[in-house]
Amino acid sequence: MFFRLTGIKLALGLLPLFVTNALIIPQDCVALAMVNPLTGPDHEVAGWFHAHLTRTFVSVLRVFAEFGSGEWIGIVLFALVLFFAWKRWWPSLVTLIIAVPGGMLLNEWVKVLVHRHRPFVDGPFVDWSGYSFASGHTIGATLLYGQLLLFVLPALRTRHWRLLCIFSAVFLVLLVGFSRIALGAHFLTDVLAAIIFGIVWLMLCMVLRKPIRRGSLQPEVIIPLANPGEALLAPIVAETHPGQSLEA
Repeated sequence: MFFRLTGIKLALGLLPLFVTNALIIPQDCVALAMVNPLTGPDHEVAGWFHAHLTRTFVSVLRVFAEFGSGEWIGIVLFALVLFFAWKRWWPSLVTLIIAVPGGMLLNEWVKVLVHRHRPFVDGPFVDWSGYSFASGHTIGATLLYGQLLLFVLPALRTRHWRLLCIFSAVFLVLLVGFSRIALGAHFLTDVLAAIIFGIVWLMLCMVLRKPIRRGSLQPEVIIPLANPGEALLAPIVAETHPGQSLEA
C-alpha cells in the first residue's frame, strides 16, 4: 500500500512537467498556468519525425496505432465482458469497466481541461482532430493491456510466462505511443503523461477492487452430517426480522 500511494503522489508531482500552456485562461478569471520544461525536446522530436514521414512509414505506423484505437479496445472489451458475465466473475467485470472505459473517459476530460493543440494541424499525413494532452491511444493501450496483465499474472506459475506477458504488455504500450509521436498526432510528453496517468489509475482500481472482492465472498459454515466423517459446507445467510431494512 505504501509503494502504491508513493507512486501516485510522485506521478501527481510530475504532472507540471508534461503540460505546456496547460490552461486557457479566460479574461474574467485568474488561473495558474503550468510551464513545460520539455517544450524544446517536444518540438524537436515532433519536427524530426514529421520531416522524415513517407507514405509507407505512415501506413506502418497507422497499423501500430490500431492496437490503441477505440475500435480495437471496444472489440476486446466486448469479448471480455461477455466472457466474465458467462463465468460470473462479477468483481473482475466491474474492475474492467471502471479501469478501462472509466480511465479513458477521465482522459477525455483532461484533454478538454488542458486544451493543448496537436503538434501539427495541417500538412501531409495530418488529419487529426481534438486536443493533444494526454494521448488517448496511449492511455487506452496502457489501461487495457495493463489490466489484462493484472488479471493474468496471478494465474501464471512460471517465471518464463510472467516475463513474457509483462514484456508483451509493455511492448504494445510503447509501440502505440511511438506510433502516435511519429505520426505527429502527439508530443512526447503527451505519450509519457498518458502512460503515467494510466498506471496511476490502474493502481487506484487495484486499491478499490479489494473491498469489492471481499464483499463478493460469502461466509460459509461446516455442518456435520449423521454419518461419521461426512460434513456439508453451507453459506451463512443473515437472518432478517420483519420490518428490518436490508440495507441496515
